[in-house]
Amino acid sequence: MSDFHLHVTSTLGLLLGVCLAAGVFADVFHLPKVTAYLLVGLLVGPSVLDWIPEDHVDGFEPVLEFAMAIVLFNLGCEFTFSKVRRIAAHCLALSAAEILLTCGLVTLGLKLFGYGSGTAILLGCLAVATAPATTILVLKEFRSEGPVTESTGFLVAVNNFACIVLFEFAFLLIHLFQGKLDVTIAGELQWLFSNLGTAFALGIAGGLIISYGCGLLKFSRWLVLLMATTTFLLGACESLHLPYMVTFLVMGVTVANTSDMKNKIVGELDHLSGLLAVVFFAVHGTHLDANAFIAAGGIGALYIVLRMAGKWLGVYGAARLTRQPLEVRHWLGTCLFAQAGAAIALSTIAANRDPELGKPIQDIILGSVVVFEIIGPLFIRKSLLRTGEVPLAQAISHTNRTPLEQVRAVVDRFRAAIHQDAAERTVANKVKVSDLLRKTNGIHQSANFEEVISHIEHSHDNTYPVVDERQRVVGVIRYPLLSNVMFDENATTLIRAEDLASETDSFLYPDEPAQRAFELFEAETDDCIPVVARTEPHELAGVVRRSDIMHALITQRRKTK
Repeated sequence: MSDFHLHVTSTLGLLLGVCLAAGVFADVFHLPKVTAYLLVGLLVGPSVLDWIPEDHVDGFEPVLEFAMAIVLFNLGCEFTFSKVRRIAAHCLALSAAEILLTCGLVTLGLKLFGYGSGTAILLGCLAVATAPATTILVLKEFRSEGPVTESTGFLVAVNNFACIVLFEFAFLLIHLFQGKLDVTIAGELQWLFSNLGTAFALGIAGGLIISYGCGLLKFSRWLVLLMATTTFLLGACESLHLPYMVTFLVMGVTVANTSDMKNKIVGELDHLSGLLAVVFFAVHGTHLDANAFIAAGGIGALYIVLRMAGKWLGVYGAARLTRQPLEVRHWLGTCLFAQAGAAIALSTIAANRDPELGKPIQDIILGSVVVFEIIGPLFIRKSLLRTGEVPLAQAISHTNRTPLEQVRAVVDRFRAAIHQDAAERTVANKVKVSDLLRKTNGIHQSANFEEVISHIEHSHDNTYPVVDERQRVVGVIRYPLLSNVMFDENATTLIRAEDLASETDSFLYPDEPAQRAFELFEAETDDCIPVVARTEPHELAGVVRRSDIMHALITQRRKTK
């Protein structure tokens, strides 16, 4: 028994087991599950309890890369060209300001505190990167929708691409000024653009293969095709030393614009992404090194503060200058704090290329990642709640029942056996309308047709509240009526939102039980109902969606079984 060594498969089983405990931990303390998985991975990893052998941690690297590839593919699938044009119109200024200010603040701050110019510049470039897996999977966990969620996905994609390009250019210029450049500048630039171009080409090829193959093959064979394409391209990128993040982001964008079955393709990958997310963050947590954070010391803390300040101030300043909504100004920047994969990979490249220059960079990145990966999901959760892009009930996980609640659950099941809808009514009464509220300002009654269309482009509903100067609901616009006038050019130049609005008697108050919403939806075809304040002048607070009511019912029913 003294020669007993834990096998790598047992290590995986141990990680999955402790993740079950992490899920309970997240429910009790109302944490994003991503943070819980990272914390439990850190706890059992080499830097704390050391239950996981270090060589096993390194052995899981292909799994982490595969999970990252799937996340980036999913992210790319969100960007059709029409959506990119629409988002880019208001996000490019935010992205440019955030990238420049983050890079500039970190570079100047570290330089003022005595770090060399080369190290400060490279850390400034790496500070731009935002962890795509952490950020996107937190958004998916909370089923968030809205301008902040949409803009976050765009900025994450731009940040990581910009980080790679800035890092390579910075390294080239630093070696040029230090006289360490072994080849010509033209040769280095040719190598950089060749790598990026090849990564783009592989992504386009992979996307076309998936779009064509999923249109040709039976649905039951799609997952095999997706797995084969992803793993082959991931291996090709590793063999050719290409930035695989670019490849899979481009692959997703290609599928989004060449396949009419994009949603089904993403849905098929969701069968894998749940388990991959658990493994990814648990294993990623074991990579986090608490000692590295301590070793980074004051410089590491300075890097953390400057990076967070750059991202928030960059977004806030640009959003204010371009007159974007308050939610975007105050909360978009805080959705970009998470940092891991790209920064770690590039810092490792820096250490391998030039140990004297790159080793201090690697130490600071590894130390700061411990903080960013833990607080990043917490800031995203807070931002989503404050902007109203996720219902409160979705963000709060309910703990297991007490013994008395279990007795009541038995009674409820007995009642359900006698009367079919008793369970739905009992469950729906446990949740308030305020728990399911999605905030919206509605459409002002004087808005012209173009403004109405702009609002609808940012919405996932088919019913849109129309409000007056006092934010009172004067009616709702329903998609069928809108579609009747959409192609009449003479009408669209004259019509205002109030002309398209229909009267509605369906209103909800925030303190009502969700059962009331359930009853209204049974009598309505609309997919959302306005929620208004009880007191005069009954201002619009937001809407409750049919899908959120059903999600709450399904979630609660599962807990009662």
